[in-house]
Amino acid sequence: MRKRSEPHTFEQRLDAQRLRLEHELARLPDGHQRDSVVARIDQLHTAAEMYDFLMVRGETAASR
Repeated sequence: MRKRSEPHTFEQRLDAQRLRLEHELARLPDGHQRDSVVARIDQLHTAAEMYDFLMVRGETAASR
């Protein structure tokens, strides 16, 4: 039977995707594809910020 890997948190997956895209960005020349990767990295930053904001609010609501 195949052993399943440890589940990754949402934050870990966002960070891994961001690192992968930053590595890809370093190899791309200026142009549309590079702009698309930069936009995707910005989206990942926004997603991480929103997740942090919602987790703090969720913890505050749970403690009441």
